[in-house]
Amino acid sequence: MAAAVTGSTNLTRIGVFYDGNYFLHVSNYYHYVHERRSRLSLKGLHEYIRQQISQLEDKEVRLCRVVDSHYFRGRLSASEASQRGNLLYYERVFDDILMGEGIVSHYLPVKIINGRRQEKGIDVWLSLEAMEMAFNNHFDVVVLVGSDSDYVPLMRKLNGMGKHTILLSWDFEYTDEEGHRFSTRTSQDLLEEVTYALPMHEIIDDVSENEFDLNRLFVPKQFDKAFGSKPLESAEPVVIPPPVNLEDHDDIIQLDTDRFESIVLSIKDGYGFIKYPPDNVFFHFSSLKDFDFEELRIGDRVEFKIEAKDNGRLTAEEVFVLE
Repeated sequence: MAAAVTGSTNLTRIGVFYDGNYFLHVSNYYHYVHERRSRLSLKGLHEYIRQQISQLEDKEVRLCRVVDSHYFRGRLSASEASQRGNLLYYERVFDDILMGEGIVSHYLPVKIINGRRQEKGIDVWLSLEAMEMAFNNHFDVVVLVGSDSDYVPLMRKLNGMGKHTILLSWDFEYTDEEGHRFSTRTSQDLLEEVTYALPMHEIIDDVSENEFDLNRLFVPKQFDKAFGSKPLESAEPVVIPPPVNLEDHDDIIQLDTDRFESIVLSIKDGYGFIKYPPDNVFFHFSSLKDFDFEELRIGDRVEFKIEAKDNGRLTAEEVFVLE
């Protein structure tokens, strides 16, 4: 009879759960805005998580193992994706990356609600899966990559079950080349519920305080090209446009005093322009609602709100991609 394996009970079993839309939003920030100009690496994040848990839980790294990891996100139908250039191919590439890291993908169809493409139910699905696995004692530590207050009930339930919880989140604020300001903030209620909160924006920027090689958190440049690039078009400089006579532009619809429908005219690295004569209206990737900037294409019809920034320039906010 084979000898019994000893020491297995000393393992710290880790479950990692990704809010995919949030993860892509942060990854786009590092790719388009941050000085690193590179996407986040799933492999590097898992290595970093193991190291941090070994320190927080006072365990050897080899005894801290990611035994379950799950990625949740909305996705366009195959027929829609096939009409968007190489989108099907790039989705397959990302699926290969997820499989290579042992991450189980969970996709919900992007729904059409009031004519808008919207991602619904992801937070509920993620929470249910995490609760079920924790209840069945699949792991000792639950790691959430997210920032929304919708996950507060999940954290409270996990706390009640005696599970340690870790939150990986990013807060950032910046001004783009056109003078538009953008910010991302983590729910304070969520931060108060977790056992350990890791402010990744501070950790990444404060190199001196890290023993971990932070370069491993990012995809090497030569591999980043696998995600592909968008067709680029020259864009007109942003100026304050005078009132538009919509009767002369039947493809632009005014919904109310500050909301309109129109089409995407150009897309560049992290931003683009929407048709609104006589000059196009600027929008930023973070202005998109329930839709990934990487899936946006020239000619897509969008609904948006026009706002004036501090410098007087107009920008499109709360941009929804329409059916």
